[in-house]
Amino acid sequence: MEKNKSRNSFTGSLGFVLAAAGSAVGLGNIWRFPYLAAKDGGGLFLVIYVILALTFGFTLLTTEIAIGRKTKQSPLTAYSKVKRGWGFLGVIACLVPVIIMPYYCVIGGWVVKYFLAFLTGEGTEAAQEGYFGNFITGDIQPIILTVLFLGIVAFIIFRGVEKGIESSSKIIMPILLLLVVGIAIFSITIQHTDADGITRTGLEGLKVYLIPNLQGLTVKGFFTVLLDAMGQLFFSLSVAMGIMIAYGSYVKDDDNLVKSINQIEIFDTLVAFLAGVMIIPAVFTFMGTEGMQASGPSLMFVSLPKVFAAMGKVGNVVGCLFFAMVLFAAITSAVSVMEAVVSSLMDKFHMSRLKATAIETGVALIGGIIVCLGYNKLYFEITLPNGASAQILDIMDYISNNIMMPLVAIGTCILIGWVAKPKEVIEEVEKTGCKFGRKLLYIAMIKVIAPLLLVILFLKSIGILTFI
Repeated sequence: MEKNKSRNSFTGSLGFVLAAAGSAVGLGNIWRFPYLAAKDGGGLFLVIYVILALTFGFTLLTTEIAIGRKTKQSPLTAYSKVKRGWGFLGVIACLVPVIIMPYYCVIGGWVVKYFLAFLTGEGTEAAQEGYFGNFITGDIQPIILTVLFLGIVAFIIFRGVEKGIESSSKIIMPILLLLVVGIAIFSITIQHTDADGITRTGLEGLKVYLIPNLQGLTVKGFFTVLLDAMGQLFFSLSVAMGIMIAYGSYVKDDDNLVKSINQIEIFDTLVAFLAGVMIIPAVFTFMGTEGMQASGPSLMFVSLPKVFAAMGKVGNVVGCLFFAMVLFAAITSAVSVMEAVVSSLMDKFHMSRLKATAIETGVALIGGIIVCLGYNKLYFEITLPNGASAQILDIMDYISNNIMMPLVAIGTCILIGWVAKPKEVIEEVEKTGCKFGRKLLYIAMIKVIAPLLLVILFLKSIGILTFI
């Protein structure tokens, strides 16, 4: 009991909401959400995503935050506190951020590279063919930038919950939101005439993004959109990777969880939506519908620099602001990933924050160097069960996101829905006297609907359900 009392905590609900939203607003929102929206019928994907965020996402988010606050433990030890014998779920949940952290820092290093390129006026060079490929296959520079990004994240974690995570979130998140809104407004005001004399505008691109495209929609197509949106929620809400349990453990007992969860949902969905407004109209204006087929690194580090270059002189400024925003988003997400591991080491092995941070930094550094070498000295390709071609980074991403995270989410639903019972979470949410407005929805989701959807998602991600 004494150990729990002395545990660090957020100073208030604002600090928690900004930190949790900072975790949720990461690279997945920026480079995956717009691509999926463009691929899956624009407004149709948006509507399904919002519905899932308010039901499926809300259920997992509420569950993990409540588990964290109730047990006052990090993911590695929290599950066994909920129910003896379920500690294995905590081990899997803790391994997810251990696997994610190295390659996330490598990608963070890529963002630093492009931010510096546009900051120093070299945005045109960054848009040239082969620039990204030449950079990531280099021997030294990707490793140096990975170390730089990892060092920034480790410094924030070392400073602790209040002075590190909370204080940095209070500075970074408002700036990030301003940049997102500013770039989104600019994106819908632009227009461009291509070499064929065709003029396209940002507003036309916005219509492509917002208006549902139901042409040729089949039952299989609808399920594809549904599973895409559900998979995106894992990235967007930072669930099933121990982060929200760790952050929930730092929430004070008198904070209103319902209000905080609602705010996190709104903030995350808003930024994900605005990421689409930033990217889709701009890419459509300068590259047409063909340019909207890119996703992930190819969207952010190949297609978008070309868009900025096509804007002329203003493109360098817009590119610099864009990659500054992406860098802020990457830092806040990486901080939450590292904290999930550091807090687990502290709770399980009673380490100091300094020692736990040093250990996780070392693991992430070694893993990050291996990922960097995966594009040169350790290069190889294999085909994953879902049919995708993969290198080291892709393999780590597939194992953590497509296998382990769905398993953690399914296990959490079984634990809370059927073993410990939903009342464990409901009582935690309502203990300050606040009304749990979606209580009946929560019970239905955690017991039946969420685990069913998760099993379908898992079977599809490992290549078993190929007909969806």
